[in-house]
Amino acid sequence: MIQRIQTIWLLFSSALAFASLKIAFFSGNILVNNVKEFQRFTGMSNMFLMILTVALGIGSLVTVFLYKDRKLQMKTTTALLILSVLNIILYFLQTKNFVPTDWSLQLTAVVALAIPVLLILAMRGIYKDQKLMKSLDRLR
Repeated sequence: MIQRIQTIWLLFSSALAFASLKIAFFSGNILVNNVKEFQRFTGMSNMFLMILTVALGIGSLVTVFLYKDRKLQMKTTTALLILSVLNIILYFLQTKNFVPTDWSLQLTAVVALAIPVLLILAMRGIYKDQKLMKSLDRLR
């Protein structure tokens, strides 16, 4: 299990998903009673975004243990990839709540943006494993 490269990618994506709960994606000013108030937007700032991010982290962690059923692992990873893209879209949709010219992306936004990349790398590893197993079955 741990010797397979997709396990490492899935563990990293899980760790980054949980880290994105506390790390700011963007920050800026928000209007509260016509007064600008500086705020950092994290995964915990919105309830739906928090649930989606936790589901992404737990899903990546659970997918590691599906190593005996590579087809299910591939389907789960594909679903997680769609969830992570939806997660990033929701992050950007939340910028509408901030003053239009007074927000900026943080450098730590790379954490949330790296999750789909890691999931694609995991999918690539699962595909290579599946291909290897098919070629070994042909040799028997």
